[in-house]
Amino acid sequence: MSVAFDHREPGTPEAEWAAAVPWRGAAALDLAADRLIVLAAHPDDETLGAGGLLARAATDGIPITVIVVTDGEGSHPGHPDPARLAGERRAELVAALTELAPRAALVFLGVDDGGIREARATVTEAIAAVVRRGNAGRTMIAAPWWGDGHRDHRVLGEIALALRGGGVRVAGYPVWMWHWADPDAIDTSTWRVLALTAAERGRKQRAIAAYRSQVQPDPRRPDDGAMLHPNTLAHFARNIEVFMVPDAAPAADRTIADFDAFHARHEDPWGLESRWYERRKRRLLLAALPRERFARTLELGCASGATTRELAARSAAVVAVDASAVALERARARGVPDGVAYVEHRLPEEWPDGEFDLIVLSELAYYWAPERLAHALDRIDGSATDDAVLVVCHWRRPIEGASQSGDEVHAVLASRRGWRFLARHTEEDFLLDVLVRPGTGSVAREGGLA
Repeated sequence: MSVAFDHREPGTPEAEWAAAVPWRGAAALDLAADRLIVLAAHPDDETLGAGGLLARAATDGIPITVIVVTDGEGSHPGHPDPARLAGERRAELVAALTELAPRAALVFLGVDDGGIREARATVTEAIAAVVRRGNAGRTMIAAPWWGDGHRDHRVLGEIALALRGGGVRVAGYPVWMWHWADPDAIDTSTWRVLALTAAERGRKQRAIAAYRSQVQPDPRRPDDGAMLHPNTLAHFARNIEVFMVPDAAPAADRTIADFDAFHARHEDPWGLESRWYERRKRRLLLAALPRERFARTLELGCASGATTRELAARSAAVVAVDASAVALERARARGVPDGVAYVEHRLPEEWPDGEFDLIVLSELAYYWAPERLAHALDRIDGSATDDAVLVVCHWRRPIEGASQSGDEVHAVLASRRGWRFLARHTEEDFLLDVLVRPGTGSVAREGGLA
């Protein structure tokens, strides 16, 4: 969501929000968590949007990590020394956290201000590394709300959404929404509220005051006023904080009809049979399998069955799933090997029964919106045996109609607990990852050679 606004304008007065009280009917934010990770696109986002949450979690003894993606050096265009401003804002953030959560772990990523979208895969990898660290079963990620109107906020919120699932839940905190939105027209269906004590409000206000570069006018341009003027700061002096907690319902992405039409137009979609690139990639995938034989294989997104027929030679049974009836008809027309069952399912909402010791996810997951990817990974976790192998392979270049990139999909995968990397093959064009359950050894070790 992109919204045009100018921080120098008065914006929606806090008196209008107070009169409308749109958060009146919102449920309380669920604070049950073993760990809190707060994401900030710029220093001060975490304090403005989630300062009360940080203070509460610190008081309750919940381990906290704050990840700050940029240094906010772009807040004052034309600044003669952006590097110095970046250092000032880092120091201000440390001072703010001293008020809110002095024991919080702090991670600076140092991405260019305004450049989170361009560094999306790198940022996702870095956050995923923190998510998968340790054994905390319930993790809450508080991130800038993906509808906040600022591009950096939107992209960072989307990254957080993609990490949902497997014990990880996400709450989005608005910052600039209070400045540009109409209290009578805003959608409050996903709002959750955290009521703040007087002590928490005091800690939050002292933390905000630590950001002198933002709450005081730039001496070089005093007529512009402060980056955060009194009208804006009034929104963050409330006795509540608001968070957007997304519904479990999946977001819409590319439709089945799109795939049916594509298969109907092409005898060999994507050149799965005819292109050397596809044949070579398929052979690499099969060569990467750490076992010669499997009992039961699940192939997600089988298309016309090119990989399915190869997997049938390595598995006693294969369940090959696709949402396109046209693709499955083509696959069956090419002959159904013994032990193969072609199944029409809309993934991940529909899912085959049973457990599998090999799961193959190839060239599909980037079509899923972040919420659906998280749901699919939960489904995979539930279908995998204790000794399962998970093979994931995706194209790395832009794809029309895709919700995310292949790199982003694999970064999200890397954040999942309950798996470890056995092998990774990286090329300019695609990624191929082989994951196994913790405790599974190398191919040589499992074969008694090491």
